[in-house]
Amino acid sequence: MKKYLLKFSLAALLIITGSCEDFLDVNQDPNVIGDNDIYSPKVILPSAQMSVANNLMGWDFGFGGGYWSEYWTQAYAASQFKTLCEYNQISFGYAHNDMMSGALMDLAKIKELSTADSDQGYYYVAEVLSIFSFQLLTDVWGNVPYFEALNGAENNLNPVFDDGEAIYTDLLTRVNALLTIDPTAYEIDGDADFIYAGNMSDWESFAKSLKLKLMIRLSETPGYDNAAALSFIEANTLLTNSAKVGGDVWDDTKEGKRHPMREFEEGGAAYLSTNVIGCKTFIDYLNINLDPRIDVLFTAPAGGHKGAFFGDFDSKEDSDGNGTDDDEEDYSKALFAGDIDLMLMSDWEINFYIAEVYARNGDEANAKMYYDMAVTASLAQNGITDLAILTGYAAWVNTGDIEANIKQIAMQKWVANANYQHIESFLERNRTHYPAVNDIDIAADRNFAFLNFPLGDLTLSVTGRARTNDRVPAAPFYDQDLLNLNTNAPSQKADLLQKVWWNTRTTK
Repeated sequence: MKKYLLKFSLAALLIITGSCEDFLDVNQDPNVIGDNDIYSPKVILPSAQMSVANNLMGWDFGFGGGYWSEYWTQAYAASQFKTLCEYNQISFGYAHNDMMSGALMDLAKIKELSTADSDQGYYYVAEVLSIFSFQLLTDVWGNVPYFEALNGAENNLNPVFDDGEAIYTDLLTRVNALLTIDPTAYEIDGDADFIYAGNMSDWESFAKSLKLKLMIRLSETPGYDNAAALSFIEANTLLTNSAKVGGDVWDDTKEGKRHPMREFEEGGAAYLSTNVIGCKTFIDYLNINLDPRIDVLFTAPAGGHKGAFFGDFDSKEDSDGNGTDDDEEDYSKALFAGDIDLMLMSDWEINFYIAEVYARNGDEANAKMYYDMAVTASLAQNGITDLAILTGYAAWVNTGDIEANIKQIAMQKWVANANYQHIESFLERNRTHYPAVNDIDIAADRNFAFLNFPLGDLTLSVTGRARTNDRVPAAPFYDQDLLNLNTNAPSQKADLLQKVWWNTRTTK
């Protein structure tokens, strides 16, 4: 059974004392409030921010992104996430519905209420988070309701599904409008802002970085202009302070006030310890390369870190020939600290984007500088000060080959995003197609597969391989209830291979 958590109540927020921790009250419906005259942007902002954040590492995007990025695979003795590993008709419908009816509705309400000059800071923050959220929705599903979305109050209960490219065009228009504003002239209450504590300079950098993200997501389309991206980078101060809900916000001792992944584990269901094990794809890549992040991301069994083949939970064989069948092996387990940050946009993410723009421009010196900054930021986020991997396996290699440089960046971004930005890893893999996908047929000869497993490549699910024609998923299905209730909805997708419009590479 799914455990939905941290759904914030605007009514509950109204009776708090002002402490950040008190905003974590989760007992009531987030869309229910008392008298209309007690609405205010300050009251709604914490609910909106936490709704966005918790979806990013919540049930659908946290687990779905974690499995489809092959950080994890389903444990042998459990069944909760087999549908993800088997490439079944997964919709991520809870995330879609919660983002639309929760986060985006709250953000729209903030903008509607921000009519006074003193509330313009709230409008700015709500608008940039709305752009961020709509980008996420269209990046995941492709065509989604956009121009007519959120118009239920106008009795439009059947919004059309808009073309993803048209949505992107409008999102860029909206973010460009924000960039004509100097938000540092505005003020918002720091206690109501979980992400930047009212620092409008940080929100301005977030908006600029969001534009870069929109631009570079189009890198494989005819609409991408690397020269324009480079000019934008060099003319603007981009994010250096990660946009996150800091770990000090959580109360790991109290139900409903934990980080989402901690809540899934400690809230009574033990989803991580019983259902999640490390995937061989990721574990081997970290283990063989002596990446110190492995000990922060996973608990190691007595014999050292070990991962299982992706989607191979029916195996009764001894793939590694050590005398223990696969289903009896002791595998690495996912590990989340009680005070782990919940990331919206990370400093490493932006530095990797900048590195890629410079790499595409043939400027390897600057590409290396920002790549090193990104890897360093990821290590720091995981509490690691030893930078040895930057002169080891993660060292920048001046190849003179743009594609090889893009791969270097993408592989380290994949590692950096583990435990923080799972759905972002899935989306970036769709854009660059790195990590690559190998063709090895695990079930045909598991011992051969174990001995010859291509390092750093994704693999096809053993139990789901036939469903996707030997390809990894490109996008989830639409939620069937959404299609049934909307007369303007498209037909259901035929499979998980229907790409969003900017996913144009032909490799697996």
